[in-house]
Amino acid sequence: MASLKIPTLKTPSHSLSSKLSLRSAFSANFPDSARFSRSQPQRGRVLIITSAASSSSSNKPTVLVAEKLGEAGLTLLKEFADVDCSYNLSPEELRSKISLCDALIVRSGTKVNRAVFESSGGRLKVVGRAGVGIDNVDLAAATEHGCLVVNAPTANTVAAAEHGIALLAAMARNVAQADASIKSGKWQRNKYVGVSLVGKTLAVLGFGKVGSEVARRAKGLGMHVIAHDPYAPAERARAIGVELVSFDEAIGAADFISMHMPLTPATSNMLNNETFAKMKKGVRIVNVARGGVVDEEALVRALDAGIVAQAALDVFSEEPPKQDNKLVQHEMVTVTPHLGASTMEAQEGVAIEIAEAVVGALKGELAATAVNAPMVPAEVLLELKPYVILAEKLGRLAVQLVAGGSGVKTVKVSYASSRPDLDTRLLRAMITKGIIEPISDVYVNLVNADYTAKQRGLRITEEHIHLDGSHEIPLEFIKVQIADVKSKFASATSKSGEIKVEGRVKDGIPHLTKVGSFGVDVSLEGSIILCRQVDQPGMIGKVGSILGEENVNVSFMSVGRVAPRKHAVMAIGVDDQPRKESLKRIGEVPAIEESVFLKL
Repeated sequence: MASLKIPTLKTPSHSLSSKLSLRSAFSANFPDSARFSRSQPQRGRVLIITSAASSSSSNKPTVLVAEKLGEAGLTLLKEFADVDCSYNLSPEELRSKISLCDALIVRSGTKVNRAVFESSGGRLKVVGRAGVGIDNVDLAAATEHGCLVVNAPTANTVAAAEHGIALLAAMARNVAQADASIKSGKWQRNKYVGVSLVGKTLAVLGFGKVGSEVARRAKGLGMHVIAHDPYAPAERARAIGVELVSFDEAIGAADFISMHMPLTPATSNMLNNETFAKMKKGVRIVNVARGGVVDEEALVRALDAGIVAQAALDVFSEEPPKQDNKLVQHEMVTVTPHLGASTMEAQEGVAIEIAEAVVGALKGELAATAVNAPMVPAEVLLELKPYVILAEKLGRLAVQLVAGGSGVKTVKVSYASSRPDLDTRLLRAMITKGIIEPISDVYVNLVNADYTAKQRGLRITEEHIHLDGSHEIPLEFIKVQIADVKSKFASATSKSGEIKVEGRVKDGIPHLTKVGSFGVDVSLEGSIILCRQVDQPGMIGKVGSILGEENVNVSFMSVGRVAPRKHAVMAIGVDDQPRKESLKRIGEVPAIEESVFLKL
C-alpha cells in the first residue's frame, strides 16, 4: 500500500550491528575515477565509495548481465561499460565470474547470495534487479560487502494494471474456461454465461501506483470504484472519482475485489476465513499483487461454499505452484504464471530503468531506487546507534496510531540537543523508514528516504531545540508529530490536534516517554498495548491477569496520569502478539476507555 532502510531491518524488531556498515550517498557527485579510503572518513559528509574505473584494459567498469535484458537497456550500458551477457549461469559459474565485475544485473531467476558477494573479492559495487522484488538478493550480505542494490519499481506499473483488468474481464465472462471447453470439442454456451461489469462495485485494496491505474480503467468500464488504503491521500482518490473507505466497508460492498498491496506482516493472509465471511455472496476476486496476501486454503473453502463465485490469480504463495494445487485446478479459478509485468513495452522500460540506475550508481550518483544503504563512518554510527533505533520505532508507533482513511502528509520531528551542529539526516531517514516501510514494499534507507517521502507526498519538517549542557550526549529526546489525521487512540493526540510520541535513550536503550500529553516510561522492545483508563486501584492487576491467562508474557508496565483518580494511560510491553480475543477482553474492562496494540 502507498502512504522508509538501513538494510537487513525489514523485521519489526532488530538491532544495529556490524551489518549496518553503511556506505551512503548524500554528497555531490564525484569524478568517475574518485576513490575514497574507508580509513579516511570525512566527518559531516557521507560518501558513496564507488569507482567507474576498473582493472580492464579499456578503463571501463565491467557489467555482468546474467539474465535476458531488453536491447534498449543493453545499449545504455554499453555506452558506459564493458558488458558481459552470460545467461543461465550455474551458481559455480556466477561465483567464478563475479570477481571480474563491477556490477551485476539479474531478474528473479538468479540467486545473488552471500557466496556471490564473498567471491567478488570486494570488486562488486552494484547489483541491479530488473524488476521490483528483491527476494533473490541477500541484502545483508550486499551491505556487509559495501555493494549497493537497486531495482526498477516503476516501469511495469501500466502492464500490471492492464493485466489486472484483463483478468477481471476474462473472469467475468469465463473466457479461459470457455476456451478450454471449445478446444476439447464441446459447445457449452449455456454453461458459460457471465456477468456484466457495468454498474458493479469494484473494491481496490491498495491504492498505490498499480491500484490507482486499475481504478482509472475500471471507471472507464462503467464500474463504481471504491478503495481501501489507510495511507492514500483522499484528494488523489477523489480526483479520479474513487471513494476511500474502511477495509470492512470495501470488502462488504464489493462485487469484485482487486488486490494491489505489497506482502508485509500487516498484509499477509489479509483475505482469510474471517474476511471472506464478511463479503457478499458471489464476490469475485482478482490478485495481481503478491500470493501471500490471500490465504489460499481459505479461498478454496470460500469458492466451494459459494461465498466467492470466481477468482483470477496471477500470483501464488509458492511459485511455481505444485501441479496438484487445489486452487490452481479449481474450475472457478482463472490463473496465469505471474505475467503482470510481461509486456514487450514493460520489459523494455524495466531494462532502461535498471540500466540507468546501475550506470548512475557506478558514477557515484545518488540512487533513488536503492533498496539498501551503502558506508557511514563507523564512529558516527556507533554514537548514534541507539538513537537510530529510537527514531525508527517512534516513526512506526506514530503511523500505527493513525486511523484508517487518513492520509499522512505532514510530519514534524523535534530534536532536543546541546550540540549546535548535530547531523540529523540519518535520524530523519529512519523516522521516514518507520512511517512508510511497515505499510509499503519500498525499502527505505539513507539513500532514498527523502526521495521516497516526496514521491508519497509526505512532508517532513525538522525542529532543533537547543539545550544548555554537556555535548557528551548527542540527543536528549526526539519528538514525532503527525498533523491533520485522525487517531485510533485519542489520548495520543496533543491539545493542538496532532498525534504526538516522544522518546529518549536511557542506558543505551530506546524508551517511549510521552504519548500525547501523558508521560510514560517504557522500553521500546517487543510490542506495546496502550490503554486509557480511569485512574483507580487494581487496573494493572486486571489487565495483567487477562494477559497471563492467555500466556502472554508482560515485560513491563508504566502508568502516566494527569492527576490522581483522573485519567491515566497505561503502557504495557508484551513479548508476543495477543490474540484478538485477549485485546477485546482488555477493552471491555469497565474502567478502560480505549486501547490499542502497537507492533514494533
